[in-house]
Amino acid sequence: VQFVESGGGLVQPGGSLRLSCAASGFTFSSYRMSWYRQAPGKEREQVAAITSAGGSTNYADSVKGRFTISRDNAKNTMYLQMNSLKPEDTAVYYCSALVGLVRRWGQGTQVTVSS
Repeated sequence: VQFVESGGGLVQPGGSLRLSCAASGFTFSSYRMSWYRQAPGKEREQVAAITSAGGSTNYADSVKGRFTISRDNAKNTMYLQMNSLKPEDTAVYYCSALVGLVRRWGQGTQVTVSS
C-alpha cells in the first residue's frame, strides 16, 4: 500500500490549493479514504473523508464550506480542494485509509498559509 501526496506549498491567507493523493498497492475503489492534518505541537486530526464510491463525504467543522474532498477511482487518486485558506490551516496534510485493519499513511505534504 502506498500513498503519494502532492500539491502543498506556501499560499497567502484567502488563497487556494488543491492536494492530490495517488494510491497504489490495493483496490482503491473499495476503500473509504481520508485526509488528515497535523500542525506543529498538535495532534493529527481528520479533516475530511469520502466513501469508496464517492457518494458521501464528511468534514471537520473547522473546514466545512471551505474544503472539498473528491476522488477519481479510474485514476486511483483522491483530492482535497482548499479554498479561503487561513493561517490556522498550516499543517502537514496526509492521505490515509484503513486497509487490512491497519491505518496506512502517506508521507504528507506541507501546507503553509502566511502573508
